[in-house]
Amino acid sequence: MTLSRRSLLAGAAILAASSRARAAADADVAVIGAGAAGLAAAAAIRHGGHSVVVLEARGRIGGRAFTETALGPGRSFDAGGQYVHWAERNPWREIVRAAGVRTSDDATGSWPVLVRDGVRASEAERRQRRSGFGRVSALLDHPAGPDRSVAQAVAGEDEAARAAATGLTRLTLGEEPDRVSAADYDQLWSGDDIWVDGYGALVARHYADLPVRLDTPVTGIDWRGPGVAVETPRGTLRAACAIVTVPIGVLASEALRFIPALPAPNAEAVAGLTMGAYTKIGLALDLARWRPQDLRDAVILQSGTPGLTAYLEMQPFGKPLAVLHCGGDGARALCEAGERAALAAATDHLVSVFGAEIRAAVTAGRLAPWWTDPFSRGSYSLARPGHLAAREALHLPVAERIFLAGEAAAGGAAMTVGGATLDGERAARDVLKRLGS
Repeated sequence: MTLSRRSLLAGAAILAASSRARAAADADVAVIGAGAAGLAAAAAIRHGGHSVVVLEARGRIGGRAFTETALGPGRSFDAGGQYVHWAERNPWREIVRAAGVRTSDDATGSWPVLVRDGVRASEAERRQRRSGFGRVSALLDHPAGPDRSVAQAVAGEDEAARAAATGLTRLTLGEEPDRVSAADYDQLWSGDDIWVDGYGALVARHYADLPVRLDTPVTGIDWRGPGVAVETPRGTLRAACAIVTVPIGVLASEALRFIPALPAPNAEAVAGLTMGAYTKIGLALDLARWRPQDLRDAVILQSGTPGLTAYLEMQPFGKPLAVLHCGGDGARALCEAGERAALAAATDHLVSVFGAEIRAAVTAGRLAPWWTDPFSRGSYSLARPGHLAAREALHLPVAERIFLAGEAAAGGAAMTVGGATLDGERAARDVLKRLGS
């Protein structure tokens, strides 16, 4: 490649602008968001020898990796991520091992009970449901032709297969099947899953020494000058570069303004993605008040909540807890109804499986309302049908000084703590190159 005088002058101008920005900056790099991506990015920037400040809207770090402890000692549960997915290549596998936290391979329990409208399903119904899942799995395995929604992919199948597709997308992606890209689902990585007791707490401990300014929501990023000016209610921070790791739901809401607006390719990438509504409700149990023989997990279908598919996780890691998992529009309705109504609904679902006597054993509860949380606006990202390329397009830098990162940009690793971590490190490498490291 031959460098012209014009290209040399342009390169010199960029370097000069970079030098001016760094001289006037409060930090070399501002990281927006202290979830797994932001924390991983900040750790990598600091390791590369540059100053970094992390700005976090919440009063804690970890983002959507969060261990809820409000139900008291011995009753914590992961309100967000709880699995080290595709553990063979997930960086958290070794971190978990080194920390010595309790884990499970989640493969030793009994088959869950299937309950439809309060009635336990027969063995024939269970076989029919398993058959439906098998056919859906085959249809979604490397689907041919143009990308389409999961609902479209199973449109020609019988009711059992269509119901299985609905259950699949609600309980794995947190969304309705007509809004999920079949190609996006197919490209997600697979492998061994490790269930972690306190994944969110581990993330917070692992990055506890990073310089994070809590309770500092970023309202704007002005990139008209040579660097960036990051606006917060506590003042403006100046940096040479910014790594923006807030969830897609926050970017789409425009609660964080870019001045000028994001260029069209970046804005189109954000618009090509959406957020699911995977939701958990933890119920504390006093098993001295009620202790039946059968405390198996259960899959609940529309038991008191229209459009609901839920998974009831009983006594995770032996704790006196029931954790209701749900997704899609039924989960959105529970989040929007508020914690009190959601806890009442979750208790009713518990009763639908185990009988009215268990109601007396429920002593407290906690809703993880990711859908209505202003700092997440959903559980994790999904590509809209026909927009698979949006994840990769998020990697496009803005003026070589704003870099978007997070689970949404992690490709096959999307929707996971591990994916967010890997993509935060990817963004940090891009920034370090920009800074000349």
